[in-house]
Amino acid sequence: MKILVINCGSSSLKYQVFDMDNESVLAKGLVERIGIDGSRLKHTKIGMDAVVTEAAIPDHKVAVDLVLKSLLDAKVGVLKSLDELGAVGHRVVHGGEEFASSVKITPAVMNALKRCAPLAPLHNPANIIGIEAITAALPSVPQVGVFDTAFHQTMPDYAFRYAVPERYYKEDHVRRYGFHGTSHRFVSARCAEILGRPIEELKIITCHLGNGSSLAAVAHGKVVDTSMGFTPLPGVVMGTRCGDVDPSVVTFIAQREGAEKTDTILNKESGLFGVSGVSADLRDVEEGMNKGDAKCALAYKMLTYSVKKYIGAYAAAMGGVDAIVFTAGIGENSATTRQMVTEGLEFLGVKMDYSKNNFRGEERVISAPDSKVKVVVIPTNEELVIARDTKKMAF
Repeated sequence: MKILVINCGSSSLKYQVFDMDNESVLAKGLVERIGIDGSRLKHTKIGMDAVVTEAAIPDHKVAVDLVLKSLLDAKVGVLKSLDELGAVGHRVVHGGEEFASSVKITPAVMNALKRCAPLAPLHNPANIIGIEAITAALPSVPQVGVFDTAFHQTMPDYAFRYAVPERYYKEDHVRRYGFHGTSHRFVSARCAEILGRPIEELKIITCHLGNGSSLAAVAHGKVVDTSMGFTPLPGVVMGTRCGDVDPSVVTFIAQREGAEKTDTILNKESGLFGVSGVSADLRDVEEGMNKGDAKCALAYKMLTYSVKKYIGAYAAAMGGVDAIVFTAGIGENSATTRQMVTEGLEFLGVKMDYSKNNFRGEERVISAPDSKVKVVVIPTNEELVIARDTKKMAF
């Protein structure tokens, strides 16, 4: 069976085609600047160079049609007919409390997604548009929604509720949801495989560190807490997001700047970018730190310190920890970050072998053989999770 996995943003569409007989990727690509001048498709058939097609792409329906055309292309395509597509899986950012697992898309599910849209106004509407575009192009092909929030739905109420009047939870669904769920789910399961132990026996802290970052406490295969909340804004320091701040800081800035500008400041002008004044990209910040830039050094230390604090908190919440996992762009590729985060965690039972840490993008155990707590780097694969769930749920 071949499965198409789609991740729609407001002006982009990322995709991969999987052959689920061996879970191999046949093709992948990105449509960018949808509805904006300079739109284009970058398509790659695995084993060949990428092909870039520049074209007017006014909406997601046109983008989907262009993707399908590329998949059927005699030279760079991977399908002889669209009938080869068994199903389409969609990344959906927010499932609210309505979805604790992946689901086959039905009219009732679409209505629920629209109800969840106010919880993720920048993401869910784009996800819905992508589903509707596939429905128009492939009306008979089953579709499945896989939710960023679903894996975190096992959190107990004392972890997901906020200490604000109950009416905001009951009427407005204000609570901790968490994000990056497919990534946390994949790497926690893979960690158990690497350690050769059932996940039901393990307490794992997963650190998804990228431009957006979150940690999750996974006890016996279920999330008991996670660092992002009602939105992806709180938690650790991120590329442009502030992470945890005193709520009064928000109202203080809002009184000066207004609510809309404050939202922009906290989401797009803070984090590494706001502190360093240089960049939201950790590589640029690290370069500045190594050249003696004090602001870059401060930004880097704030990020790693915030991650370290959450690791300590989650070890306490679970009553111990068996493994710490680093994943995503920073977690997989930044040896400096991994070292700065793990230094000082000896009291938890972490014993590092930093001679194993100087690498990028590989699956590797970087703790010492006799470390009580294993530290593991695992490249995430959210698309594969979506493909697997789609195969399971589509029929």
